[in-house]
Amino acid sequence: MQEIFIIAAVANNGIIGSNNQLIWRLPADLKHFKELTLGHTIIMGRKTFESIGKPLPGRKSIIITRDTNYQHENCIVVHSIEEALKCAESKQVFIIGGAEIYKQCIGIATKLFLTHVHSSFEGDAYFPSISAENWQIEDTKAFEADEKNPYPYSFVSYSRK
Repeated sequence: MQEIFIIAAVANNGIIGSNNQLIWRLPADLKHFKELTLGHTIIMGRKTFESIGKPLPGRKSIIITRDTNYQHENCIVVHSIEEALKCAESKQVFIIGGAEIYKQCIGIATKLFLTHVHSSFEGDAYFPSISAENWQIEDTKAFEADEKNPYPYSFVSYSRK
């Protein structure tokens, strides 16, 4: 059975981005993202891929888009979540965004890896709400702001009940 993991950084007010970009810079979160996803398949929407700008090294990249003519070298382009999961051909896949893809996948995800950014931001992209009746916290690691990471944050992993 395929395990579907969602990975995201989420502000206190649910914001995950603005104008197709991350709002904050947290190098520790980027390092955490890399450690978790390296060697795995990552699935993302076209806008998320374009905000990154290139396939991430050491990962199989699958892009979901409605545009049937869209292509990108070294990436697999599909047109639905179901198609993306079939093309993944791996036991574990990471859904890396954006908001619409998270919304479509939250009901089928088996685990969430969220970086809770302990601040609120203005933005136009939100992470779907998660309920305690469906998810339980497995692990939490909290960090204070420092010279490289300007906001306090926590790495929290959740598993489906």
